Amino acid sequence: MNINTNYQNIADSYLFSTVAKKVAEYAQKNPDKKIIKLGIGDVTLPLCNAVVRALKSASDEMGEKETFRGYGPEQGYDFLKNEIQNYYKQHGVNLENDEIFISDGAKSDLGNILDLFSQDNTVLVPDPVYPVYVDTNTMAGRKIIYIDANAENNFLPLPDENIKADIIYICSPNNPTGAVYDKEQLKKWIDYANKNKAVILFDSAYECFITDEKLPRSIYAIEGAKTCAIEFCSFSKMAGFTGTRCGWTVVPKALADGILNKMWLRRQTTKFNGVPYIVQKGAQAVFSPEGQKEIQENLNYYKENAKLISNCLKKHNIWHIGGTHSPYIWLKCPNGMTSWEFFDYLLTNVQIVGTPGSGFGRNGEGYFRLTSFGSKENTQEAVERLEKFFD
Repeated sequence: MNINTNYQNIADSYLFSTVAKKVAEYAQKNPDKKIIKLGIGDVTLPLCNAVVRALKSASDEMGEKETFRGYGPEQGYDFLKNEIQNYYKQHGVNLENDEIFISDGAKSDLGNILDLFSQDNTVLVPDPVYPVYVDTNTMAGRKIIYIDANAENNFLPLPDENIKADIIYICSPNNPTGAVYDKEQLKKWIDYANKNKAVILFDSAYECFITDEKLPRSIYAIEGAKTCAIEFCSFSKMAGFTGTRCGWTVVPKALADGILNKMWLRRQTTKFNGVPYIVQKGAQAVFSPEGQKEIQENLNYYKENAKLISNCLKKHNIWHIGGTHSPYIWLKCPNGMTSWEFFDYLLTNVQIVGTPGSGFGRNGEGYFRLTSFGSKENTQEAVERLEKFFD
């Protein structure tokens, strides 16, 4: 038996596992301290009423012989795919039903999609970047090259014709920085990918936070994208499904003459049994008029949290981006601190937990990510603590 030695090339623990360990150790030594967690991108508001009712109703169906369901279609039920299809249409994008695949979340599919590509493909990722992009390709033994995202380019790097890559990762709104590509910038990536016969893996998990109609919520809103891009999206941040698990992936038939669409269907029917019927009924309710109204209220709640944090940073002249069309605020660590120094300082002095920017890559050093997904009460208290800290 031989192991996959590529695993020796990744960190022993996932970034957020390291953060959780350090917080747990501090809490054990300081049980009297209230720790406010603004690090991990997990939601805190409960599922909306429309979703809960749909989940309960679907559960009742599963308890009756006449409405019980066993194995469902691995690519998802049409009732949910049709809703997603209409959702895209509202934003000016037309998709075919069989281009949409229901999954248990964007993170899973971003890793699983790599089954379709040869090991000798070169992967291009921005730095800093969501660690899953790098780790999953390192596990597979692929060559990874980086393109710099930094303050000079507003953490929105554009293609370099001198760099040749086969698989390109783009996340917009970005995790961790919160930066958002406009249509002209994305068009440059699309043209680059089509010219080089590369594929863009476009992570749009945070598209629901975009409110400016000039900013694209889907890469397919730009001409030429269907021949070079696969899009991943999720109900996690849109509707609080981080613990319920549901998302979708779009593989256009115009991409590689439909070969990748057929391969992904074949892969899913072999390696995936589909998202539970009950969960998909809950996801369907997200698109009902009541569901849309309720989830928008939740999104506004998180946006207000982001505004509170951003206003505090502005007041004290702390450089930052994000928060406007994203749940994340990306700030420059004060006083020349490193990312982990600032993490330790916040934890020990004001008991606030964020995520060190260096955990997202070399260019993240000296930066820090805060999330607006906390409760309003905790966010307000965190801001009050930060006010005293910055003073």
